[in-house]
Amino acid sequence: MMNGENYNNSRRNFFKIVAASLLAIPFLDSCKEKAISLLIRLSGTNHILGHQLRVQNFPKPSQEISVPYLIVGGGISGLSAARQLTKKGITNFLMVELEDHLGGNSSNGENKYSKYPLGAHYLPLPNMEDKALLEFLEEEKIILGYDTQGFPKFDETQLTIAPDERLFYKNNWQEGVVPKEGNTSLEDEELVRFFKLMDYFRIKKDEKGKYWFMIPLSESSRDETLKELDAITMKQWFENNHFSSIPLYNYIDYCCKDDFGLGIEYVSAYAGIHYFAGRKQNTSQNKQDTVLTWPEGNAKLAHHLQKYVKDKSLKNHLVYNIETKNNKAIAKIFNNNTKSSIAITADKILLATPQFVNQYLLKNRKDFTSKFHYTPWLLATLVVSELSDNGSYPLCWDNVIYGAKGLGYVYDQQQSLQQLQDKKVITYYYSFSSSDLKRTRRALYKKSKEYWKQMVFDDLKIAHPTIEIATESIEIHLLGHGMISPTPGFIYGQAKKEAAQNIENKIYFAHSDLSGISIFEEAFHQGINAINTMIDGTTLDS
Repeated sequence: MMNGENYNNSRRNFFKIVAASLLAIPFLDSCKEKAISLLIRLSGTNHILGHQLRVQNFPKPSQEISVPYLIVGGGISGLSAARQLTKKGITNFLMVELEDHLGGNSSNGENKYSKYPLGAHYLPLPNMEDKALLEFLEEEKIILGYDTQGFPKFDETQLTIAPDERLFYKNNWQEGVVPKEGNTSLEDEELVRFFKLMDYFRIKKDEKGKYWFMIPLSESSRDETLKELDAITMKQWFENNHFSSIPLYNYIDYCCKDDFGLGIEYVSAYAGIHYFAGRKQNTSQNKQDTVLTWPEGNAKLAHHLQKYVKDKSLKNHLVYNIETKNNKAIAKIFNNNTKSSIAITADKILLATPQFVNQYLLKNRKDFTSKFHYTPWLLATLVVSELSDNGSYPLCWDNVIYGAKGLGYVYDQQQSLQQLQDKKVITYYYSFSSSDLKRTRRALYKKSKEYWKQMVFDDLKIAHPTIEIATESIEIHLLGHGMISPTPGFIYGQAKKEAAQNIENKIYFAHSDLSGISIFEEAFHQGINAINTMIDGTTLDS
């Protein structure tokens, strides 16, 4: 559920259109005759851009600052870039960020019972080939060392505590998220055949020895066959390979929404297969398929990276124009704290911001930016007194409900060593998969708070009939541009290439949308590679 990059907390007090981004609305629960505190966080970069960047309604700069390097955007790509600059011995740089915090969509909230994610919430065990990420995890004591066979020893308190996953299927909870108990023999046969195909794709290499599917995508093969997979939807691939099982179809649909926002009908077959084949499951001897997670989700990783920008970040600052002049790059920036503008002149600027933002900062970018599609998301964090279950399998970290509209929920206190909790905190995820994302995004904020509250309850009632009665508070977080969604032709398309080209060796770009898959690893490597290109003229993770 949302392993991606660059969605943040509320933008309250920034512009009038989001002045009500944190509202506490008490209402009467007729079932229990008590008030539920309904907290609505209305966030969405599209509101800011649509009403401010588009018209450029900002005061002229009243102050000028000079700095060798400027990083725009404090999500994972920007923070990773700051780390890479520091590793190269360069510490004279500045970061600017629109929000009042850093982290992008690896951000979190907190109530009196638990921290909880406001976006990305887990990191699968990395591939052994991903030396840069392994090094970072070792630096942060997530990897405690390596055993005699060379396998990393992960801090067990940061691995998901069992039980990991469960699925509500056929009116009962079962272990794992793959539909198993209650299938027909044909459905089971198709599941087996599908996973054998994914195992084949996981180990498949080209003539040069490159994996067909790899993380980061920049290390993947460019075999022509893969372009063919990128040209069709995952649904077309499903049908072309003579699959017909409804449980398998729905499982793949869930997985596509999980990493890409869009479902099986809309994402490319390349992306859909990459979900299964990109991770090699080779960092443990028993091919352990588990994840690293924390109550606050990937905000934990963002916090580790933030030490590299200590005393070097300007938050509540919106960049609204960038240009090159006299062999320099100049950024005009609105300071929301003082309601004034400043101009920052830099030798080089790194834009660690998504392309739907960049199109308003630079000239002549809207044509290829139109090929970038971003799916809206809804997150809801509930504090409940208890969770009544239909079924016997215990509460897990990840809880998926077959046939529901959303992607289920995570139990935010799963990692707590204190397993007896006074109240339980869960975070529900919903992606607005559709054929018209712009229309969906426009409609997102038009629905009432009560509408979203009821939608969440109705979805969870499938497995938890008394959830509405048991809920003491619900906080809903709306994301207008939740993550980049790789539709057919995008990953191998021209738009990504054009968007990634530096401008006059002064302006560079780094964001997970430039890879086409919004996961932590892609954002992390985007920051590293952009700095290597900017400083050394290379694109290697070194």
